Amino acid sequence: MLGAFARVLVVCAHTDDEFGCAGTVTRLLEGGAHVRYVALSRCEESVPPPLPPDVLEQECRECTARMGLTPDDVSVLGFPVRHFPDHRQPILETLVRLAREYRPELVLLPSSFDTHQDHATVFNEGFRAFKHSTILGYEMPQNLISFSHSAFVELTREQLDRKVYALESYRSQAFRPYSTGEFIRGLATVRGVQCNASYAEAFEVVRLILR
Repeated sequence: MLGAFARVLVVCAHTDDEFGCAGTVTRLLEGGAHVRYVALSRCEESVPPPLPPDVLEQECRECTARMGLTPDDVSVLGFPVRHFPDHRQPILETLVRLAREYRPELVLLPSSFDTHQDHATVFNEGFRAFKHSTILGYEMPQNLISFSHSAFVELTREQLDRKVYALESYRSQAFRPYSTGEFIRGLATVRGVQCNASYAEAFEVVRLILR
C-alpha cells in the first residue's frame, strides 16, 4: 500500500521533526516516490551561543540529503519558533499553496496528540489544507502523553540504519535524550514488535483515501 503513493509531502514545524518519519521517507524514496520536505521554522531563536544562528537549517539540509532527498525538494522557512499560534493564517496559506501546487497524495504531519504549540498548529492547519490527501500523523515521543498509533510502516535494518545516520546530522541537538541512536533503535524495535516486524515507525491515521 505504501508504494501506491507517488507524491508525498513531509511537513515539519521545526528542523529535526523528521525524527518521527525519517525511516518511512527513506523507504518511500527507495520505492520511487517523489518526496518533498518543508520545515516551517529554522529555529534560530533556539540555537545556543556560540553556534551560528543558521546551524539547524544547515544540519537539516545535511539530514535530508542523507535520507535521499534532493536540495530542490527541501524548503526551510522562517516562521518564529514557539509562536506558530500567532501566525496561524500565514501558515495555513503556505500549506494551501503547497497543496495546490504539489497535489500530494500522502502528507506526513505531526500527530493530533502532539502537545507542542507549534506542532499542534501545523496539525490543525494541515488538516484544513490537505483535504484531498491521505494524512498520517508521525510520532514525537517527547511531546506525547498518549498516541493512537493505528498504522505501522515496517523498516529493514538498513532503512533504520539510514535513519540513524541521517539524524546524526543534528550535532547541535545531540544532548537531547530522544536524539540518541539507542533511543531511535529502541523505539523502532518496540513499534516493530507491535506489528510483527523487526523494526517499524508508527503513525496516527488522520485521513485515509483509497483510490
